[in-house]
Amino acid sequence: MTFPVVGMIGGGQLARMTHEAGIPLGIRFKLLSDTPQDSAAQVVSEVVLGDYRDLDTLRDFARGCDVITFDHEHVPTEHLRALEADGIPVRPGPDALVHAQDKGVMRAKLDAIGVPCPRHRIVADPRDVAAFAAELERGGPEGPSGKGGGGRRAGGFPVVLKTVRGGYDGKGVWVVDNEAEAEAPFKAGVPVLAEEKVDFVRELAANVVRSPHGQAVAYPVVESRQVDGVCDTVIAPAPDLDETLALQAEEMALRIAKELDVVGHLAVELFHTRDGRVLVNELAMRPHNSGHWTQDGAITSQFANHVRAVLDLPLGDPRPRAKWTVMVNVLGGDYPDMYSAYLHCMARDPQLKIHMYGKDVKPGRKVGHVNTYGDDLDDVLERARHAAGYLRGTITE
Repeated sequence: MTFPVVGMIGGGQLARMTHEAGIPLGIRFKLLSDTPQDSAAQVVSEVVLGDYRDLDTLRDFARGCDVITFDHEHVPTEHLRALEADGIPVRPGPDALVHAQDKGVMRAKLDAIGVPCPRHRIVADPRDVAAFAAELERGGPEGPSGKGGGGRRAGGFPVVLKTVRGGYDGKGVWVVDNEAEAEAPFKAGVPVLAEEKVDFVRELAANVVRSPHGQAVAYPVVESRQVDGVCDTVIAPAPDLDETLALQAEEMALRIAKELDVVGHLAVELFHTRDGRVLVNELAMRPHNSGHWTQDGAITSQFANHVRAVLDLPLGDPRPRAKWTVMVNVLGGDYPDMYSAYLHCMARDPQLKIHMYGKDVKPGRKVGHVNTYGDDLDDVLERARHAAGYLRGTITE
């Protein structure tokens, strides 16, 4: 029996964990990585070192692969179209992936299909940013659906500015209070998207997976807590979220996946506004930090379902295994010897699940995460935070 070969572009921790999910199924992985030290390159048996921005490299890599998928969204769209023209299945395809690559394209499409978003438009220079802020003061601009806007005061500064391509984990994002502060984003030489600063009470995420023949599943909506623009904690399901609003968020994510023809995992990052609505913040078309809890907290993880989807296999059950699951990211600090902390963490909490990425420890760098689960949310939260803090060295007892 011949098992398929999944070609994964990008060697980070998402590729590492997706490969892990394919091992029980006998799925072979081929990896295009920048260096042999990358997280996934340490564990995948067939590794090709090369530049994902070079079309010839991509074509050489794709030979022998049954499908191509991604650890990140940075492969040039035109290169992916060339691979498709060569007859190579690319999942998600370039026409879908461009909505995660380009925030301007994403906002225009979501407006067109009537999905509620923060008020926004592309701006040309700092003066145009000031004009956008003035439009907010006057109560506009509204999206075509009439459902945009963050539900706060009429508008004006502060305004959020984003480069349309290349930003992640708070990079490529600025919050400016006046025209003079709006210079920096334009130095990147790419279009800049201006958005209102939404008055939200928390951030949520709706994770769904869709296969080529249209089967789709939705995970419970989660709460995602950020620190300095980086995801710190995810709580599944989101506490005290109105059931109707949770269902609305799940249905919205499923509709976006269908309208954009997404194949694989889609994360829809959301603002839960103070007036009780959800607005779409960002899209990610790959396994996502807000779904890491599913490794230990769901019947079928986001990684396993992503593998199933790109191979057009029947999708697995996304339901949670426990009442609560909490994921906390382990960030690098000044204490590089994390392995010595395992003795304490595992003895203190035998149910704790530790996932490390094989990365060098650097301050602020995501080097792993922990998952805990149970029936008491306060207990589950405390266990996860303690373990992550002890691994980092900020908690010593």
